[in-house]
Amino acid sequence: MHISSGTITATLSALVLIVITLPAQETTAPPTQTSTSDIASPVTAAQDSAPAHANSKVRIVRLSEVKGAVQLDRNTGRGFEEAMPNLPIVEQARLQTGQGVAEVEFEDNSTLRIAPDSLVEFSQLELLPSGAKASTMTIQRGMVYASLVNTKGNEFTLTFNQQKVQLQPSSHVRLQLLPTEAKLAVMEGSALVDGPSGTTEIGKKKTLTFDLANQHQPVEAKNVASEPFDSWDHNNADYHKTFASLSAFGNSPYSYGVSDMLYYGSFVNTSGCGSMWRPYFVSTAWDPFANGTWAWYQGAGYSWVSPYPWGWMPFHYGNWVSCAGAGWGWQPGGAWYGLSNGLASTTVNGQPVHRPAAPIKPPVSGQSTLVRVSLKPLAASDFASHESFVFRNDSAGLGIPRGNFGKLNGFSDQVVHHGSVSTPVYLSSPSTPSGGGRPENARLDSGRPSAAEHSASERSSISSGSSIGRSANTVSAPTAGSAPGSSRPH
Repeated sequence: MHISSGTITATLSALVLIVITLPAQETTAPPTQTSTSDIASPVTAAQDSAPAHANSKVRIVRLSEVKGAVQLDRNTGRGFEEAMPNLPIVEQARLQTGQGVAEVEFEDNSTLRIAPDSLVEFSQLELLPSGAKASTMTIQRGMVYASLVNTKGNEFTLTFNQQKVQLQPSSHVRLQLLPTEAKLAVMEGSALVDGPSGTTEIGKKKTLTFDLANQHQPVEAKNVASEPFDSWDHNNADYHKTFASLSAFGNSPYSYGVSDMLYYGSFVNTSGCGSMWRPYFVSTAWDPFANGTWAWYQGAGYSWVSPYPWGWMPFHYGNWVSCAGAGWGWQPGGAWYGLSNGLASTTVNGQPVHRPAAPIKPPVSGQSTLVRVSLKPLAASDFASHESFVFRNDSAGLGIPRGNFGKLNGFSDQVVHHGSVSTPVYLSSPSTPSGGGRPENARLDSGRPSAAEHSASERSSISSGSSIGRSANTVSAPTAGSAPGSSRPH
């Protein structure tokens, strides 16, 4: 199977079809349960949204990245359980990080990033009668970053203590809760803060500091101080901004997950099956359903969770097709499955099948609500040493950090021919600000066991450009055209 020079054009054209044909969630998904400072100037409070009883609760959002110690309470009555990428988040769910970080992606590609030692509750995930989406996250401790795209009509709110922060389209903020104060920094855009002392508007490149013990007017500083996790946030925001600009076609209700599809795969033309999307680094023997997790949700049953970094959109919408001589590929079309993606349509040699098969019975008391599926060993790309990264066949992008290697199609072509391909990498550590009570030697763990434990720190530090507890380490690598070494898999 050859990827032509028109890969990008074909991919974008096919993704136009995705965003145009995606139906709205409300019709297909089941219900789910040191600077100059002064006193900020009050402004008129914003109007309330539509009455809550008129709103729909069907929305789910995507846990798009998990690194290190992260847990999610999915409102199943079991409390906090293991978190993993692509887990759906429902209203009233709670996400907490220990020595780890997480990212949540919303339907329009807006994102919320959660730094270590943080706790966030998704208090409101509603669909308004107008079709707009209302999202409210309660920050109970720690630090979060919110990056919004330019979607008009949606409501995106962060709450803490007795304060409500309403973010405007195209805004990018950082909210940090400390023992005695909170700091709201606006990097881009603006926000309205509503609290006991009134409503305050804050603009770009400014910071509001709140005294949590007293409800005084917040103090405004005309600058934004740096924090150790700013570079991690910046790298991920740039990643989404780059690919969102490629996938923002029309006024689709969904674009979450499309950024990762554009980076980790492409559409190809196959004999007998037409155009279909395939991840990079897969052979004809690769199976998208061989590995994953069934996650139980109250009122919806089991939902399939893919382990792959692109594994959101293709498992909640469209069809998987196993094509003779080409292997598995995904084609857009049909309904949005939401949580009920166990009924997703698949075709093997032209015959419709339903796979994988979900557990028949719900979990009983004492059982995990997460059921693993492992029909074959799960391949992953990884670091061979602190100076070399190995792309492996049938890894389907698993283990490859976002954006760090540029275009992946060249590496993928070589892996198809050689089984695995190694490339040199160069890690650098910029100055690391201290403070905040974060551990000096904490690191960003991949969350997956590794055979080369001695290089775990280097492996994990490039993923999303961050090292837990300190500022970002960065990685650079030659492009696929720089003739990386190749080797047969062992």
